[in-house]
Amino acid sequence: MNKMDETQALLRSLNLSWCKDNLDMVLNSTQDSEISYLDFLNHLLKGEMVFRQDKAQERRMKMAGFPFIKTVEDFDFGFQRSITRKQVNQLLDMTWIEKAYNLIFLGPPGVGKTHLAVALGLEAVKKGYKVSFTGVEDLMKHLKLETTSTRSRQKVKRIMASDMVVINEIGFVPISRQEANLFFQLISAFYEQTALIITSNKGFEDWAELMGDPVITTAILDRIAHHSEIFNLTGDSYRLKHRDKLLRP
Repeated sequence: MNKMDETQALLRSLNLSWCKDNLDMVLNSTQDSEISYLDFLNHLLKGEMVFRQDKAQERRMKMAGFPFIKTVEDFDFGFQRSITRKQVNQLLDMTWIEKAYNLIFLGPPGVGKTHLAVALGLEAVKKGYKVSFTGVEDLMKHLKLETTSTRSRQKVKRIMASDMVVINEIGFVPISRQEANLFFQLISAFYEQTALIITSNKGFEDWAELMGDPVITTAILDRIAHHSEIFNLTGDSYRLKHRDKLLRP
């Protein structure tokens, strides 16, 4: 075994896959320079670090389960004027995640609630946070099946291990008493431990009817709203305003 093969074998045994695969390229790119041994090693290891960071971000993106990719830059602050670019920019430092604060976006369909939730979740993933996105119906299904379904148990485990969880569109479908109890247990586990983004087309005053139990609803809201920033988004539906018509005049 020559020195190159032996070195690549050592790198493989140390799990330095980028270094192994790119050793020959780095050697060729630096052989005619007067680079020091330390600089050569530094260059090689930086490549490994960037590779690992990129792979970790790919894994976090996959685990987040975003339904689509939307960014803050995509958001039309001119159309949706009930939240400002300055307010959103203040959220991008992610101190609210570190403090386990909650962001609550309330408003009718089409005003940008889910767009903002995904955009902030995407930025959190880029900054190294573990994020989970779930619709409320899917969440309730997995909570109910957690003890009997391996898939649901793994899903709930991933959600519980997240730094930030997006619970999207509370309000479209009524929540049973059993589901309300399970939701309360989840929110209690998250309280002051995990940051949440919650979107809902219902105001808090309508949640008791939605969940069918005023006592549980009060307990849930008490924990959600204690450390939170609430945004009431108003206006027309962006999708309806900018609908793509089949027939043109």
